Order: sequence, then C-alpha cells, then structure tokens
Amino acid sequence: MIVCQASHAEKTAHCLFPFAIMARIKAMPLGLENMTVIGNELAVRWTDGIESYLPLEFLRKRCPCALCAGEKDTLGNEFKGNVKVGPASFLLKRCAVVGGYGIQPEWMDGHGSGIYSFSYLRSLDSNVE
Repeated sequence: MIVCQASHAEKTAHCLFPFAIMARIKAMPLGLENMTVIGNELAVRWTDGIESYLPLEFLRKRCPCALCAGEKDTLGNEFKGNVKVGPASFLLKRCAVVGGYGIQPEWMDGHGSGIYSFSYLRSLDSNVE
C-alpha cells in the first residue's frame, strides 16, 4: 500500500499516477566531450561515453547550411546553391564548438557556414541508435 503525506489533491494525483514524477525527470542533453581528426575521419567522444567516427567526405556532403542543403521560402520554393567540391572540400582546416549545441567545421576550400547540431551529428553515425 502506498502512503502519501500530502494534500488531498496532491495525494490523489501522486498515488494514482506515480509515473507522473518520472515525467519531470529530463534526459541529460547530448554533449560533446572531445573531438579530433584521425586520418580521414572526425572522431567524436560524447558525454554519454559513445564514440562516433565520421568520414570527412561523408560529413561534408551532409553539410546542413542553406547553400549545401537548401532552404525554403514562405511559399515552399526551395533554393539551393551550386556547390562545387574538390579534394580540398574534404579536408578539415578547423572545427569550432558553437554554444553548447553543435560544431562548425571550416573546410580547406573555405566553406564554413554549416553548423552541425549535436543531435544531427549523432544521427549521422549509423552505429548509434
């Protein structure tokens, strides 16, 4: 038997719906612990201990910026740039953490406007569910 020490309304809600307390628990936000380039891959270690290894060419081809991925206007028309890539497009010059939510790689060809949110970056790893 569950004994509640609360007002009648709180007692009723808490005793009838003990799972409601669980709903208040928020999942730990996805965070980046460390990242480095190893060969032709970006190695990412997440705060939950998972490691992701993303090939640089794969990463660049999935750049989320408006030029690469396109964007829609209010009428639904999609605009996308004509991106030309070459060997320098797949070499990472630097990569900065943006706020507490993503990374912004700068490629050797000068492109650097794409911000990969941690959740998007993690979704690119086919080995992680």
